[in-house]
Amino acid sequence: MTDLISLDLAGAREGLNNGDFSAVELTQAHIKAMGAHRDLNTFITETPDLAIERAKEADHNRQQDQAGDLEGIPLGIKDLFCTEGVLTTAASHILDGFTPPYESTVTAKLKEAGAIFLGKTNLDEFAMGSSNESSHYGPVHNPWKANGDPRVLVPGGSSGGSAAAVAAHLCLGATGTDTGGSIRQPASFCGVVGMKPTYGRCSRWGIVAFSSSLDQAGPMTRTVRDAAILLNAMAGHDPKDSTSADASVPDFEAALTGDVKGLRIGIPAEYRPDGLNSEIATLWGKGVSWLKDAGAEIVEITLPHTKYALPTYYIVAPAEASSNLARYDGVRFGLRVEGESLDDMYSKTRAAGFGDEVKRRVLIGTYALSAGYYDAYYLKAQKVRQLIYQDFISAFDSVDAILTPTTPSPAFPIGEKSDDPVSMYLNDVFTVPASLAGLPGISVPAGLSGDGLPLGLQVLTKRWDEETVFRVAGVLEEAAAFPGLPLTGEG
Repeated sequence: MTDLISLDLAGAREGLNNGDFSAVELTQAHIKAMGAHRDLNTFITETPDLAIERAKEADHNRQQDQAGDLEGIPLGIKDLFCTEGVLTTAASHILDGFTPPYESTVTAKLKEAGAIFLGKTNLDEFAMGSSNESSHYGPVHNPWKANGDPRVLVPGGSSGGSAAAVAAHLCLGATGTDTGGSIRQPASFCGVVGMKPTYGRCSRWGIVAFSSSLDQAGPMTRTVRDAAILLNAMAGHDPKDSTSADASVPDFEAALTGDVKGLRIGIPAEYRPDGLNSEIATLWGKGVSWLKDAGAEIVEITLPHTKYALPTYYIVAPAEASSNLARYDGVRFGLRVEGESLDDMYSKTRAAGFGDEVKRRVLIGTYALSAGYYDAYYLKAQKVRQLIYQDFISAFDSVDAILTPTTPSPAFPIGEKSDDPVSMYLNDVFTVPASLAGLPGISVPAGLSGDGLPLGLQVLTKRWDEETVFRVAGVLEEAAAFPGLPLTGEG
């Protein structure tokens, strides 16, 4: 039998449809691989018994011709999505013991489509981080290693557990959330595909909130087609979420035509900062050539307010985080540290429950929202955010998509930047602008650094045009012929 963990999602779906193997066999293979790679720390909570039970149901449904689009497909779920009856922590000590009595809309949709959940993947605490080092449950290890260097690398963040699990063939796909690049950046570091849909395309209901005007769920997979398949199941209007768009969901998989002839691809000058990593610049040039050879027209564009995106993000996101995290007080759920008074209990619970990075962002956000500073910081940041969006609107008057690098560097060793928050924040310099504008974007693994580490290219389009994102990404993927991580696990 084919090594089942070597299959991508589309291949596994075909094999299940053809009866080449059962959902139970496919699930058991991935559970075995998870057990062989616990050293990566990709999962906070594993649910093998639930997965096997669900796999048996999937096999029964297939026998009864009642199979959903993802029937029998094993996935990892970022531990930011509430899952009924299964521990949900957001990788924070303050949510110790929290077992939701309800299911997030995105995971409910995946279940309805027949997907099997292998467990909850690790992340930066409350999704605040770019390296997956801020998790209360310890850092995730990137399954890739630099040539001749035994040091463990970060997987990127915040969806580092999902990215690493997909790269290491521990699941066929995983959910992530992207606030400022938390799907695309770890996808680039781990050599997988990470897709952030348009803000509002996927419901945020039941996802632990970080920054409400930025958070967006999306798929993480090994191929562009797999991402399209997964997004089709995740997307759709949800009346329980006021930010969910009442928009029809196209067939994203059908958008993978392999044809970009006549498309105009924008290359923004502002994404070439002084000192840009030469390997990143070279790969970007290759991406331009690949699309040009495929019949696309390359157009130089300008996005003049890009330089303000990172400082704008690090005012808006912490401000919203400060508001959202006020609910964690030790009264209703999670950790409680008793105090001499109610205020003392609040203080002790939050001091013990939140990690350093979360505390840092809550303090920054509270300051930005405080009396006398709201207009100077938060309100001004929102005005600049609108200017950034207008830059993209103007650009899309003349181009169909934009091509940029995903990250300014390949993955770096654990601990290398943990004492320098500003340096860490710069990891998101290429992904934050699209997040502020609510645009869809994808990171496609497109090459290897001189040290043998993955590098990604990012495709952006106007809002609600995920079809063009997938269309362009599919052509890049075919041209790049990225090798993926060699299989070392058991399946």
